Amino acid sequence: MSYGEAVPAARASDVGTSSVHPPRQAAGPGPAQAVVVEYERHGVWVVAASGSCDSESIARLEEALTSAAWRHPKVVLDASGITFADSSLLNLLILTHRAGALRVAAPEPQLQRLLELTGLDAVLYVRATIEEAAAC
Repeated sequence: MSYGEAVPAARASDVGTSSVHPPRQAAGPGPAQAVVVEYERHGVWVVAASGSCDSESIARLEEALTSAAWRHPKVVLDASGITFADSSLLNLLILTHRAGALRVAAPEPQLQRLLELTGLDAVLYVRATIEEAAAC
């Protein structure tokens, strides 16, 4: 399945129109979405996520990374605020990496361990800081 098939274009149509997006929560009684902030730093687009990134809370991060991969030649995911991640985030990272130059910066120990266990740390550019990720 191609990236374009996996992530519908309609999800990214209203994302990325300003340099910083305010955090959004899921509408109604559903699970809270991961908080996402976007900005430019060191010549690359940074998407900073915080909170849980699982199948029920990843929609906002998916929108931001999808849009960023389409609009910017290099994207850094600041993962320092991600408190929990599962295979939903791993799948999103793979799809985004296939679509463009994705770097992952400052993953917390749980995410770092998940990347190591799955071998994604050898596929993705994972660095300790945003500055290091932007430079590679």
